[in-house]
Amino acid sequence: MLETTPLRQQIARDVFDYQQLVACLSQFSKPRDKIRRLLASGEIVRIRKGLYTFGEPLRRAPISRELLANLIYGPSYISLDYALSYHGLIPERVETVTSVTLGRSRTFTTPYGMFSYRRLSQSRYAVGGLLAEHGDLSFLIASPEKALADKVWADKRFDGTRLSAYGSYLLDDLRLDPARLAVLDRDRLEAIARAYDSRKLYWLMRYLQTLKKRSHA
Repeated sequence: MLETTPLRQQIARDVFDYQQLVACLSQFSKPRDKIRRLLASGEIVRIRKGLYTFGEPLRRAPISRELLANLIYGPSYISLDYALSYHGLIPERVETVTSVTLGRSRTFTTPYGMFSYRRLSQSRYAVGGLLAEHGDLSFLIASPEKALADKVWADKRFDGTRLSAYGSYLLDDLRLDPARLAVLDRDRLEAIARAYDSRKLYWLMRYLQTLKKRSHA
C-alpha cells in the first residue's frame, strides 16, 4: 500500500529538484536541516546534487533509469551501448546507462547505478534523437541508427580505416544482430553521416549497404 507524508502530498512527481523541495519546506526556519533529516529517515533519496526521489514506500511507480539519465545531466539523451541494447541490436544487458551530451563528458555513480555521458558537438548531437513513450513515462533516446553511429565513432579501440574490418567489429566484437543491421533506415543513416562528417561513418554506411544486399541475395 502506498504510504503518504505531507511532502509526498505536495510533490506530484517521484523525481524532483532542490528548488521544488525547498519550496515545500518554506515553513521551516532551516530547510537544509530538514532535508538532512528527510535523507537520514529514507523519506527522500539523493540521486545527485540537486536531484532527489522519494524513498521506495512513497514512490508511485518504479524508478525509470532512462528518465533519470535525462535528468541527471543535460542536455542529453541515451545512446551508445545502452541504446543499442534497448533497441535489441545487441544481446547483452548493459548496466551503465550511456548517453550523449552537449556538456563535457561525465560519469555519475548514484544509488540507482552508473550513468555516463559522452560529449558531442552541436551538429552531431542534433540528429537522431527520439522521444520514447511508455504510458505516462517519456524520455529521450537515440534512434537505432544514431546509437550505432555514436558507438562506432566514439569507440577508440576501432580505427575503422578499412571496409573489411567492419564485419568482424560489428558482428563479432559488438555482437550486433545482422538481421537488425540490414533493416536500419538508410535516410536516417545518411543524415547522421552528413552531420558527423566522419570517415568512420562513411565506411559504416558502405558496409551496411553491402550487408543489406547480401540479405536480399
